Amino acid sequence: MLTYLRDNRPGLPFASHWDLPGGGREGHETSIDCARRELTEEFGLHLPPTRLTGHVFPSHAAVGMVSWLFTGQLTAAEIAAIRFGNEGQEWQMMKVADYLAHQRAIPHFCRWIAALP
Repeated sequence: MLTYLRDNRPGLPFASHWDLPGGGREGHETSIDCARRELTEEFGLHLPPTRLTGHVFPSHAAVGMVSWLFTGQLTAAEIAAIRFGNEGQEWQMMKVADYLAHQRAIPHFCRWIAALP
């Protein structure tokens, strides 16, 4: 699973926790377009929409809103081609079980991942 260690800035939610690629939608962007843009900005990855599957969850940050968690597979060549952006301290591929057990994994992401089919 593609993860990155969040920056350690005062006031940053979940500072120095292991995070997943993503972020907020811009303008009239669809959820899948947002996920693809964030993958490009954060990791230099360009995946077609057909390679991602969306799963909707109640938003952790905004009551009554939803958040999306997208899943997909990366090839070894894509992993080797990752170019880490300017957010975060480092990135790594992490086994799902290791993420779920990590003391600095983001708790609501753990719940969402554990609920995936």
